[in-house]
Amino acid sequence: MHHFKGTQFMRLIFIGLLALAMHAGNQAYAERIKDLTSIAGVRKNQLLGYGLVVGLNGTGDSVNQTQFTGQSLKALISKYGITLPDNVNPSSKNIAAVTVHADLPAFAKPGQLIDITASSLGDSKSLRGGTLLMTPLRGVDGQVYAIAQGNLIVGGFGVDSPDGSKITVNIPSVGRIPNGATVERSVPNPFANSDAIYLNLNTADFTSAQRMAKQINTIVGQGTAAPIDAVTVRVNAPRDPGQRVSFVSFIQDLSIEPGDAPARVIINSRTGTVVIGSQVRVSPAAVTHGSLTVSITANNNVSQPPPFSGGETTEFQNSDIEVIQENKRMFVFDSGVTLEAIVRAVNQVGAAPGDLVAILEALKQVGALRAELVVI
Repeated sequence: MHHFKGTQFMRLIFIGLLALAMHAGNQAYAERIKDLTSIAGVRKNQLLGYGLVVGLNGTGDSVNQTQFTGQSLKALISKYGITLPDNVNPSSKNIAAVTVHADLPAFAKPGQLIDITASSLGDSKSLRGGTLLMTPLRGVDGQVYAIAQGNLIVGGFGVDSPDGSKITVNIPSVGRIPNGATVERSVPNPFANSDAIYLNLNTADFTSAQRMAKQINTIVGQGTAAPIDAVTVRVNAPRDPGQRVSFVSFIQDLSIEPGDAPARVIINSRTGTVVIGSQVRVSPAAVTHGSLTVSITANNNVSQPPPFSGGETTEFQNSDIEVIQENKRMFVFDSGVTLEAIVRAVNQVGAAPGDLVAILEALKQVGALRAELVVI
């Protein structure tokens, strides 16, 4: 296990930069570790609160339908010395009860500002023009981590008339307040509390984990990094906070060539969109793709009897039926056919996206498609 000191750490960084420059030309399709991983413990936390939006132009909650809005209003004004009888339920169409949620970033410190979103809980028609009153935002542990307040920005609007006609654009019952909450408490973070940091791959892959550990060991020194599983790589790091920040910054800028993605075909059954991975292969198979078109045309005609025959003029209908069978729709896939060949073959026969879906599903049924088929 490596334990770094100040001068030793700076020497490692300098040597690492030289080695990185030498290896840069050999990195084909390389990506930065920063873009492939996240650091264990460095994460955002969800916050949630309940509050009132006031100042609405008659678009708030109907107290008869949403009784908790009136109860919340009574509890609010009681804090300022105003007491209402128990049998009185204040009614105001200018108030709406909302939930407020936000994401608390990693390392957020007291005094910093974060964005919040307020969503109507009752039957409010619109939060446009409203002001959110002071709302505590709590974490999963029940502690208050931020206080929210401010004027809402609503992207939608709604208009209705007494006869029941109405029009709504976007969603007027949800609003945002940029920098609408002030952080009051920091979340404890284990980033600097151990001799190592743990890099977690965004996509689990044994090859990527092995290559990342090997690259770090090559640049920094053998024994610095070790893969734990398909997701996590353990990296020994300095304990000094300043040196650790510099070390992590250096590690994240290293580049590796990630492992190839698994062979997979994804089909969106609603839109007909098909995405085929580069590793998809097809075993030998013959595919026939035909299209049968049936056209029925109705012609209205009139039967006119000869003069003085005593007959009556009548109308009758003739139907013309035409069947068209398209030809030249069979093609053969050889063993190990690649993505490019699949697309070229399908385009040559003029298959539409829906036809391609049917072809891929058929290939999967006969075991000729060497890939996972995912339908979403």
